[in-house]
Amino acid sequence: MAPEDAAGQLRVHRVRDEALDPPALVVQVGTTELRYDLRCLDDLHAMLKEHGDWVLLGSADEQKPAADGTVEAWGRSSANPIGGWYGLKKGLRGRFGMYVPPVMEALGLAEVEHNPRNNRMRSL
Repeated sequence: MAPEDAAGQLRVHRVRDEALDPPALVVQVGTTELRYDLRCLDDLHAMLKEHGDWVLLGSADEQKPAADGTVEAWGRSSANPIGGWYGLKKGLRGRFGMYVPPVMEALGLAEVEHNPRNNRMRSL
């Protein structure tokens, strides 16, 4: 069974592909494939541990601004460890806050809320 999105609504398929350059977390949603730099899992885990509390997910498409202080904003910030977007496919670099947290939850790295809206996550 594939993990759900953070709201527990959408079934998606995710796979770690270390053969890609750069290695990527590949997310298949219907016919759409999104790719995130595989470092995002370790880097987000480290950020959450340092933060020490719940962080809003704040999912947004690439073309829309991300709310400050959210996982989505961090995933595209010049202040994160890679200095910008973890998303690798231009036009599909957003939604970091929707598709990466459930993978971290499945890996036992984070706790993620599954409410209809305004979900948060924290490090385990």
